Amino acid sequence: MNVLVTGGTGYIGSLTSVQLLGAGLRPVLLDNLCNSKAAVLERIERVAGVRPRFIDGDIRDRALLDRVLREEGIDSVIHFAGLKAVGESVEMPLAYYDNNVNGTLVLLQALREARVRTLVFSSSATVYGDAQVMPLREDAPTSATNPYGRSKLMVEQILADLAASDPSWSLTALRYFNPVGAHPSGLMGEDPQGIPNNLMPYIAQVAVGRREKLRVFGNDYPTPDGTGVRDYIHVLDLADGHLAALRHGHGRPGLHVFNLGTGQGHSVLEMLQAFGRACGKTLAHEIASRRPGDVASCWADPAHAESTLGWRARRSLDEMCADTWRWQSMNPEGYPG
Repeated sequence: MNVLVTGGTGYIGSLTSVQLLGAGLRPVLLDNLCNSKAAVLERIERVAGVRPRFIDGDIRDRALLDRVLREEGIDSVIHFAGLKAVGESVEMPLAYYDNNVNGTLVLLQALREARVRTLVFSSSATVYGDAQVMPLREDAPTSATNPYGRSKLMVEQILADLAASDPSWSLTALRYFNPVGAHPSGLMGEDPQGIPNNLMPYIAQVAVGRREKLRVFGNDYPTPDGTGVRDYIHVLDLADGHLAALRHGHGRPGLHVFNLGTGQGHSVLEMLQAFGRACGKTLAHEIASRRPGDVASCWADPAHAESTLGWRARRSLDEMCADTWRWQSMNPEGYPG
């Protein structure tokens, strides 16, 4: 199977490509490198033993998509390409709607013309909005509190309408919770551009000396220690979820929606302590005021993915931290270039 991986040099896309190669599939990576580096291709080759086909390009370039789908004999698509920072989406809503929503529309139109009917979409638990009932199941009400979340929800609605209009499509939306971790070799991991937006890479940069201390936003939430609780999932478990979803979806019509999470929440202070165990030192932090829009707790009910895909998260919190620390300590400035 030839799998087009949009956003294929990004954090999740690159590690999913490693798992695809390990399963005997052929990923074709398409990325405009706006939030990643081409150096990841050499790391994929070192880890997987194969250098994947890479195309430097944008999903909004219809002519390029038509050519890639035809020349590479693409059978299916895993669609990661998208801007993903909540705060930035509030400042730049048009860029987010253009890249995330319009980009997906251009991709779907190209797939329709090429008669490629299997797509796995990188969605997000942000589509649940400020949910009050935990754990979150796929049939929970959806909403969004920022342009990033709305762009994901819009794409899910587009996929639902497309599946309803034409039974030849097999479309899957994977609602991620909080991807963390790295490849256990230490060769591949998360390399955010600028100041990290997410907790784990920020903690890792504190541990390696790039940041002075972690700011903990709020310690007065209704949680066991007052800090926010989230469902953290190892990126390789997440990657395996894409492979399971691709196999399940191929030839099975309709829209299929799955949570990808562990089903267990961890607080910010728990994460800080776990990472301290991994790196062998106490990490500095300070308490700051809550951020607007942050919820107290959010974790998944992953039962649907386990019963339908035969998938569940297997890697522990200590593994997530140990793998992240190995990556960060071996690559203190991230990927070269």
